[in-house]
Amino acid sequence: MLIPGAWHGGWAWAPVAQRLRAAGHQAVTVTLPGLGDGDDPSGHRLSDAADHIVETVLDRGLTDVVLVGHSWAGYPINGAAARLTGRLAGIVYYGAHAPVVGRSMIDDNPAESAALLRSLIAASPNGAIEPTLQFVEGIFMQGEAPEVQRLTADLLTPMPGGYFQDPAEGVDVRTLGVPLHYLLGDDDQALPYPGGVFAERLGRTPVAVPGTHEGMLTHPNEIAKAILAVS
Repeated sequence: MLIPGAWHGGWAWAPVAQRLRAAGHQAVTVTLPGLGDGDDPSGHRLSDAADHIVETVLDRGLTDVVLVGHSWAGYPINGAAARLTGRLAGIVYYGAHAPVVGRSMIDDNPAESAALLRSLIAASPNGAIEPTLQFVEGIFMQGEAPEVQRLTADLLTPMPGGYFQDPAEGVDVRTLGVPLHYLLGDDDQALPYPGGVFAERLGRTPVAVPGTHEGMLTHPNEIAKAILAVS
């Protein structure tokens, strides 16, 4: 199950999903509540995202599930994982946050970044953070072709502020008894700390993959192969 990060929908995983299916695996892409094109981003809580993951697994009767989360998706994965006991086969973090239970994503950011995020949410009429082309150009896909950056920026949707403000739910995933893996783009500049910090929280060493924070779009062959190699 492929879970997108902040501002992204299931579309972000589509190129990787196609390659996983071609290799004989079922690949389910998920768009979390409030992050679909045209969705109202107001009022969503972090628990809504975790609930959606759990409900998707149960509604589809999925077993031997490997949760693959990009970026912020580490938070809803953390809330969902323990509730999928018996169905969960592993978790793959791709350029992802590894949450501390009880601490929100904003609170886990450096002070300057946290203050900026809070101000953006407070200034928004619907409590969401709007995506911008400048953000894509400077942090998500630095150095990629301008037309690719523009297309990606156009596909992003406003991020519900509650997803960043609510404390991480669930348990320490290291206690679940399932394999944990951490993939990290070799030019990823979007994380608030070096990816090795998050991998260390999981007791893992990051596996290098090519690309920026958006490598699943620019290097889908390599990302799919890396997921298959660790799953």
